[in-house]
Amino acid sequence: MQMISKKKITGAFCLFDQVVEAIEASNHTPLELATKMEDTTVCGGVRVVSRRMIRPEFAGLKNGELSPEPETVHLTPWDLRLLTVEYIQKGILLPKPPTNGEHFVEHLVSSFALALGRFYPFAGRLAVAEVNDGASPETSSITVSLICSNKGAEFVHAVARDVAVADIAASLYIPRVVWSFFPLNGVLAADAAVDTLPLLAAQVTELADGVFVSMSLNHVAGDGTNFWEFMNTWSAISRSSFSKPSTSPSSSTPVNIKRWFLDTCTVPIPLPFPNLDQILPRRDHATPSPPVKECFFAFSAASIRNLKAKANADLAGIAAAGGVTVSSLQSLVALVWRAVTRARGLSPRQETFYVLVVGCRGRVGGISPGYIGNAVVPGAARLNAGEVTDNGIGWTAWQVNKYVASFDEDGMRRALAEWPRWPDFFSVVSLHGGASIITGSSPRFDVFGNDFGWGTPVTVRSGSGSKFNGKVTVFEGPEGAGSMSLEVCLAPAALEKLVADKEFMDVVTMP
Repeated sequence: MQMISKKKITGAFCLFDQVVEAIEASNHTPLELATKMEDTTVCGGVRVVSRRMIRPEFAGLKNGELSPEPETVHLTPWDLRLLTVEYIQKGILLPKPPTNGEHFVEHLVSSFALALGRFYPFAGRLAVAEVNDGASPETSSITVSLICSNKGAEFVHAVARDVAVADIAASLYIPRVVWSFFPLNGVLAADAAVDTLPLLAAQVTELADGVFVSMSLNHVAGDGTNFWEFMNTWSAISRSSFSKPSTSPSSSTPVNIKRWFLDTCTVPIPLPFPNLDQILPRRDHATPSPPVKECFFAFSAASIRNLKAKANADLAGIAAAGGVTVSSLQSLVALVWRAVTRARGLSPRQETFYVLVVGCRGRVGGISPGYIGNAVVPGAARLNAGEVTDNGIGWTAWQVNKYVASFDEDGMRRALAEWPRWPDFFSVVSLHGGASIITGSSPRFDVFGNDFGWGTPVTVRSGSGSKFNGKVTVFEGPEGAGSMSLEVCLAPAALEKLVADKEFMDVVTMP
């Protein structure tokens, strides 16, 4: 993928320069939001009504008082290796608010500003600096940092009057219009450093009988845990003040914006490249990416319990397993791996791998509660297709269990120590071979607790970011208490076979 210049970014940034200039010249308070820009951009039946840049509002500060001084946050290997991926994009479908559009949108804007005051690094910008060590241009290097400049996050108000809640929630197949409910589509994390783009953007899209609230977060600025912590904070502020002036609810866990480094690590970490173009994945634009389709599958708590029981019963008959117990998520991953492998019709000897994103919180000492920044590492469990399909769900879940258990603190520390010497960057381009699956997100994230003041979410969806053949996103289910949901993105022919797979669909709760 080529670096996206500011001039080439359409839709989400057709008025970006004008907005920034207006904000820089404005003396308005954060809640006055500097300048409100009108736009008539239409994409997939979604019309953008307005977009604006929201500065953080810091609790306890009065109008005219200064916000905290700009800070520089140096980035860890966990952050930097995600410069080549697209923004995290997640959103929730909510019932129709009891107030008119303008009132509830302004309420969401004010509560968003308060949430941004708590997570103020997300209102900053990425900055690139050259490392001047006197060496030749061939050996030059750069650093990338997050500057907490409080320049703001983008807020988009859109309408899609022809789209109903049922069009999304009651459909097994996800309509493509959902991608238009998200801002910053197609933007890589590194693009924000080159073009000084916002690290966070929110979009509120009014539907015929509901509203879709989404966010796009630069993955270098934070991970899925941070994303949902922000959404939880935003919804809590909105809920607590829906019928009275905005107030920020108290939080028992203070945020920690300082990144965690090994004692031996050089800070900031120099990247051995003359510019960020050197690390970006390249694609042949003459050959478009293969088409994909998406389905959303829900699994009740009861069906997940039964699946886990079946996997562990199968595993009990394998002496080599030595009494291992697999988890609910490992059982679901095994179910997906088996069903997708069958749907793709892979030959028995073809290698297939399942990429899992493993959290470092709780696995690596030094990651404090409230840590803002990436604390996740991806890795792949590899098996031949015949092994996955022929050995049963318990055996496959056991392989996933062994792979996750192999992530220990010593190994993670060694990888962190080695990364600055041989930096690598994650890219979905390498996963386009048609035999891989990657699961992101977590069923532990609080999705359905995001009541903004007029009802709990109907469902959850993700945007177009990093969507390819084999992308699986896991969420908590609407029941909570052990239920889960999956968003599965596959080649159209494979997805049709997946929805006809008996072992898989017997566990699914149909909409």
